Amino acid sequence: MKLIRWGEAGAEKPGLVDKDGVLRDLSMVVADITPAQLSDEALAQLAAVNAASLPKVPGGARLGVPISAVQKIIGIGLNYSDHAAEVGAPIPKEPIIFLKVPSSLTGPNDGVVIPRGSEKSDWEVELGVVIGKRTSYANETEAMAHVAGYCVVNDVSEREYQIERGGQWDKGKGADTFAPVGPWLVTRDEIADPQNLKLWLELNGKRVQNGTTATMIFGVKKLVSYVSHFMTLVPGDIITTGTPPGVGMGMKPPQFLKAGDSMRLSVEGLGEQRQTARAWQP
Repeated sequence: MKLIRWGEAGAEKPGLVDKDGVLRDLSMVVADITPAQLSDEALAQLAAVNAASLPKVPGGARLGVPISAVQKIIGIGLNYSDHAAEVGAPIPKEPIIFLKVPSSLTGPNDGVVIPRGSEKSDWEVELGVVIGKRTSYANETEAMAHVAGYCVVNDVSEREYQIERGGQWDKGKGADTFAPVGPWLVTRDEIADPQNLKLWLELNGKRVQNGTTATMIFGVKKLVSYVSHFMTLVPGDIITTGTPPGVGMGMKPPQFLKAGDSMRLSVEGLGEQRQTARAWQP
């Protein structure tokens, strides 16, 4: 099942994508796609709805973040062996954790704002893992049962703020619009193996990232288990699992986002995002 939220920012309505790819309005069934809708039981009830009986979403409707009220976005750094190699970093012995603040969330096709004074804003296509139930000290055997589903995330990052401004990656990760999520949340039953998904990103029509989740250093079940030993995960939390090679920081010479640049990105089976970068304005 593919769940969406559609409509103007701050006034999104729930929906789903039917078997023919048609967007359907779920407003008559649930008020929103909230963390409470992500349990196995609640998802089963939504899956039982006759999608063909639901009204169609108006053509051209904006898509928002497919889950409301996200409490935490937990990022994993340097989690692809080929990406670590391109930036000259050693393979981490344990997952590197940072946080993206919820105010950085934006719809999958909304514009990305380059922060005031930024000269090193960068792109990162990532597999997002959405938590479906409260998770604390989970072991790897049970970890996947705590996953509601998956989504595409662009982990937009300001490299100067992240690396050159006195430590703490969070400074380069949390600007407004730096976490486009969607277009939809795909429930875990539709993804047979999250460690065998192609993912890519195009900048101005040129493919710059082209990878596979098979080169992750730490897989999804390891990450869910590992993170849950440091903080309690709750429904709606999103773990962004790292990016393959092809980021601007790793290019020779480095290349970063400028106003007017377009990004198109996808993770296999999870849909596609499109964003245009624009300059910050007061």
